[in-house]
Amino acid sequence: MTAEQKRVAAAIAENRKTLRGPFHMLLRHPALGDRVQNVGRYLRFESTMSDAVKELVILVTARYWGAQFEWAVHRGFALDAGLPATVCDAIAKGAKPRGLTADQKAAYDFASELLAAKGVSDPVFARAQQIFGDTGVVELTVCVGYYGLIGLVLNTDRTPLPPGATPLPPLAS
Repeated sequence: MTAEQKRVAAAIAENRKTLRGPFHMLLRHPALGDRVQNVGRYLRFESTMSDAVKELVILVTARYWGAQFEWAVHRGFALDAGLPATVCDAIAKGAKPRGLTADQKAAYDFASELLAAKGVSDPVFARAQQIFGDTGVVELTVCVGYYGLIGLVLNTDRTPLPPGATPLPPLAS
């Protein structure tokens, strides 16, 4: 690695256990990779969203982009954050999950509509704003965008699933 790649790799490793996933590809462009990992660090470790809401949004985004590695890793994080396996399984199948809390339902509807319609309706926006505030709406939006970016990086780099991970099922047409 170049000196710049080593610096960025060290910055990434400060908050993450490994450089797996998207960071192999992003280190090929260390200046851009550094900026991307800083946004990710904020979203993962500093945002105002609860872990359950954040992981729910990430799963919805990973499902949309068919990002197998992102799905596999964040499904585990979602379970650790308290999301039931049935919620994860419904999202994997492209179905709306049942049994969500009010904030989870608002986040699910926001992320799903943003991805499907490339925007959100006034009622979905208003509900998210009421529950999460202006800061939370920005974080929800950027979370969908960031994990879409990461999913595309992973898909482009053909990042293999972690050992033992179950791939996302194909969606019915």
